[in-house]
Amino acid sequence: MSYTISYYHIVLRTYRSEPTIPTDHERELYAYIYGIAKNLSCQTYRIGGMPDHVHIFVSLPASLSVAEFVQRVKTSSSKWMKGNPSFQNFRGWSHEYAGFSYSLHDKDVIVGYIMRQKEHHRKVTFAEEYRSFLEENGVVIDERYFLKDE
Repeated sequence: MSYTISYYHIVLRTYRSEPTIPTDHERELYAYIYGIAKNLSCQTYRIGGMPDHVHIFVSLPASLSVAEFVQRVKTSSSKWMKGNPSFQNFRGWSHEYAGFSYSLHDKDVIVGYIMRQKEHHRKVTFAEEYRSFLEENGVVIDERYFLKDE
């Protein structure tokens, strides 16, 4: 028997960072993503975001890569949203995503951060937040592609 646990903070943004996740219906989307994660044997600790992006804090089973998890979430939720009148302006997810690993000791901090998204974004734009995440995690940013979908 092997024992593993991996915690990931994943950030997905909408196509062109368009505000296509209505605040009135965001919980429907979060519940749908929660269901996807549960079906993949993941433990979800928090989902939250803004009209143009979503944060997911989740632990993945050893058999599931971050890339596969994100692909499954994006594909399934995109089909669901495009067929749901509550998300009539949704055109898809961005090609890119961010995923960062954390430890159990970081769990409460990340969960709190996701819970306070609305408050946080009164002061910080998504572009500033995303750039900060990438820089803090040592990701080299290629400005030719940063937050561009074409």
